[in-house]
Amino acid sequence: MIPPPIAPRGRSVEGTAGIMGAMAPPTPADSGRGRVAFTVHPTPIGEALVVVTGRGLAVLDVLEVRRGAADDALAAAAASLRVVPEPDAEATAAVTAQLDEYFDGIRRAFDVPLDLGTVTGFARAALAAVCAIPYGETASYAEVAITAGSPGANRAVGSACARTPISIIVPAHRVVRSDGSIGEYGGHPERKRFLLDLEASLEAAG
Repeated sequence: MIPPPIAPRGRSVEGTAGIMGAMAPPTPADSGRGRVAFTVHPTPIGEALVVVTGRGLAVLDVLEVRRGAADDALAAAAASLRVVPEPDAEATAAVTAQLDEYFDGIRRAFDVPLDLGTVTGFARAALAAVCAIPYGETASYAEVAITAGSPGANRAVGSACARTPISIIVPAHRVVRSDGSIGEYGGHPERKRFLLDLEASLEAAG
């Protein structure tokens, strides 16, 4: 089940712990971001590249398990943001601490600001709708398309989820197929299953 339609872009959505209200409005990638920093942080589903700007979290990318994956992901982030991030675990600590709490089962909602200025158009509306899916619940691509204001744009929702620069905190893992199957999740359905099972088990435990 997915909540009622989201509020207009730039306004907060009730029930999302302030995430949507914290989303930076779309702007040119190299405009007003301040210092950009990164770290690679371990998680139960693989190491994650975390990139923050002066506006908020810009990238959370669970890396492939292969040599050079972190370098490739960092290069892609630099190209998207048009600036080379600097290594700084302290700058990303607020994000990584909440990420650890999520995997430890003590956090159900994130409250870090998001910098999604590189995402525009329908993709941004789709990710806003994805952020409105409650912890422990799922919604179909069709339901997300309706909430995002474009009924029938199921494939576009799938593309937005596949290309989101921020995983987990933007919970694309909660979007499933209409038949209830979970889908590929960027070629790693096992990661998606882990996240869904984690949330379902903790939700059931109260």
